[in-house]
Amino acid sequence: MATGFNSTEWHEAVAALIDASSSQTMASALTGAVDLLVENDGSCLIAFHRDAGPDVLHHTLEPKLRKHYLDRYLAGPYLLDPLYQMAFDDDRPAACRFRDKEPDRFRSSEYYRQYCERTHLLDEMDYFAEVSSDTTLVLVVGRRERRFPRTELDRLEMVSPTVIAALNQIWARRDSVVAAAGQDNDVHRRLTDCFEKFGEAVLTEREREISQLLLRGHSSKSVARELDIAPGTVMVHKRNLFSKLGISSQYQLFSLFIDDLGK
Repeated sequence: MATGFNSTEWHEAVAALIDASSSQTMASALTGAVDLLVENDGSCLIAFHRDAGPDVLHHTLEPKLRKHYLDRYLAGPYLLDPLYQMAFDDDRPAACRFRDKEPDRFRSSEYYRQYCERTHLLDEMDYFAEVSSDTTLVLVVGRRERRFPRTELDRLEMVSPTVIAALNQIWARRDSVVAAAGQDNDVHRRLTDCFEKFGEAVLTEREREISQLLLRGHSSKSVARELDIAPGTVMVHKRNLFSKLGISSQYQLFSLFIDDLGK
């Protein structure tokens, strides 16, 4: 149960955060402090890299979610995650509620159905700390049963300076094992290449851009806004790319992409 800022437990948690001597003890202290502020169903600290796959530095997920979220997600589908995109956006906030920033059709996308719906996260707050030009740390605080009420969102937003400072210290104090993670970027490069060149043999550059946005959960109207073209133009390109790929739905588009990743 959350106890709030005026409790002895909260000040003890802050003291533990200040006293932490390693990245792991600091990560545990940070998530412990957040647990005192709001009820949640788990948190995850992820390092997103521009030139390598993500690294999970700390998490409090239940064992049954570990295989799905940590293993399947890290195998490649993270490329379609709006969180991965936000991590490198120049205008990203220090903290935000995920559902306020997700693409408009994200929750009806095949990516969401296949990889997000099974985690049953109904709501989440995300914190972003750019720890280097190529790496952003993201702390995800999630809830499965109900959304965060406004009072709890206010609390989570209020502590964002403390969380961001802690994330920077966690990265600075990471041990040699964590520091070495992500340096082998061959797999990430192949996955990124697969995504960027998906359909290259038959699709135009514009059709590939549209297919990438559709895979990430954008509607035709959202694609039009992102590319600054007319919605009708998007629909024409969408019909053409579906025809060239021999498909008739976004489910089949997603399946084709996952098949390509598997190769």
